[in-house]
Amino acid sequence: MNSQAGPSPLSRFVAPIRASLTVACIVHAIGAIAGLVPFFMVVEIAGAFLENRAQDAIALAWIAAIALGLRLICVLAAGYLAHRADAGMQLALRREIANHLMRVPLSWFSQNRSGDLKKALRDDVEALHVLVGHSYTALVGAVTTPVCVVVYLGYVNPLLLPVALFPVLVGMLLYASQMRGMGESMRKFNTALANVNSAAIEYVQGIAIVKIFGSTDRAFARFSDNATAFIDYFWTWIRGRLGVAAATEIILSPLANTVFAAAAGVLFHWLGWIGVVDIVALVALMPALTAPFQAMSFAQNGVVQGKKAARRLAALLDMPALPAPAAPRRPVGVTVVFDAVSAGYSTETNVLSDIDLTLEPETTTALVGPSGSGKTTLARLLPRFWDPAAGTISIGGVPLTDIAGDVLYAHVAFVFQDAQLLHATVRENILIGRRQADQAALEAAARAAQIHDRILALPDGYDTVVGSATRLSGGEAQRITLARAMLSQAPIVVLDEATAHADAETAAAVREALAGWVGNRTVLMIAHDLTSVVEADQICVLDGGRIVERGRHAELLARNALYRRLWDAAESGEAA
Repeated sequence: MNSQAGPSPLSRFVAPIRASLTVACIVHAIGAIAGLVPFFMVVEIAGAFLENRAQDAIALAWIAAIALGLRLICVLAAGYLAHRADAGMQLALRREIANHLMRVPLSWFSQNRSGDLKKALRDDVEALHVLVGHSYTALVGAVTTPVCVVVYLGYVNPLLLPVALFPVLVGMLLYASQMRGMGESMRKFNTALANVNSAAIEYVQGIAIVKIFGSTDRAFARFSDNATAFIDYFWTWIRGRLGVAAATEIILSPLANTVFAAAAGVLFHWLGWIGVVDIVALVALMPALTAPFQAMSFAQNGVVQGKKAARRLAALLDMPALPAPAAPRRPVGVTVVFDAVSAGYSTETNVLSDIDLTLEPETTTALVGPSGSGKTTLARLLPRFWDPAAGTISIGGVPLTDIAGDVLYAHVAFVFQDAQLLHATVRENILIGRRQADQAALEAAARAAQIHDRILALPDGYDTVVGSATRLSGGEAQRITLARAMLSQAPIVVLDEATAHADAETAAAVREALAGWVGNRTVLMIAHDLTSVVEADQICVLDGGRIVERGRHAELLARNALYRRLWDAAESGEAA
């Protein structure tokens, strides 16, 4: 569903709960009216006493008390209905996001920060909660109250309306003047703030290099200049609005309006235009006329933030998902075939072109080549991080697009350099691919990945929760993902330099474990260290997104082409 062609993003999320939300707003409006009744009764009671109708005053007091009770019931009921509708919307929305994220290309998770996902699942959904649970009903109350006050004052005496509306009109004009040019000002404010944040992050992240090369003063000066520019802009912007903002706040404040109402009422009474009861009505109801405008401002902010959050959530949900097979098929065998495959990160350019490659069962194929040659892109096509722009990839004669996701990941395990762990226990992180495995199998995989002893050293061992309280190094996280892959029974393995973050001793032990583990599996590995591929059954040399050489180590050296140059360069680097 394209949010541009259909309803607005906000309507898209609110539509299923619109009926409940409408009822909540109606109930809240009734409560707002009931909340005004005691003020109306004060006026009527004053009139009753002036006309010696004490008995009527008692009845009017009972009406005021009943109205207060009704307001309490309505406010509670409206809050319950709005929050119940909001809870239903949040549950449905979070489920929809979770289900959609299960179907998006895995590349999305490597190209987007976890903070962006957190913002969608928590912050943006929370913004919709504020809108649905609070802002809509608050806006209804903020509109209903002044309208009812105006109607009642007109009923009491139409001459009261000019006095009552004067502060409102002045306050609204002042508020409108504050909003003039706000969009451009906010754009400049955000730009200046982004510059400060960028300079601060660069300064903190590069502090070690800055200190080593003695450029502390210059690096700090950039941060200081940006911070000063931000403060100068912010003060210039705010200073021009402080007077108007203060005047608006004073004019619309209940205390100022009470004083104004009393003074105007006494003047009009002295002129013979209104009676004593009219003064009471003006003084009692003027605060109720202007006070909701501040609540309206907060509610409007909730609406603005809710609309922005809805647009971001709609963009996430409108992100194309990988098509699921209509009639899933199971692979017969584990032979992997790349047939005329071209792929890229966008529809305009391809990173890979015309890749033909076969991975025979129980063989190791290594991908080598200069940086940017397409090795990682090619490797990540096999676990279907995304689909190729052209050509097909098949396992056991079945295209990946015809294999259900759970079947595909039962066939393909992968370990990449950018290891991803869940905010869960170490045990749960390792058992993701094979939940039924027992403790012995779990520990055997951890030992093979050279991470068992480190896990036992954690506060709760295998039951330690990975997160803010327990930090793991990049190498430790990668070895946990390696243990996860080793525990799985997938017959095809994709490896991206599984020992990249390990020290020399650990790396040697992990390589030894890998050699035993992958012996009966089909392996596709990305090799940055060419010494790790000398025993590979097939080495594919990529350059410019194409396979330019393939063969075994000795054959490629003998050809004296790109692979030989890479090998010689690596040896020269080691010698240096």
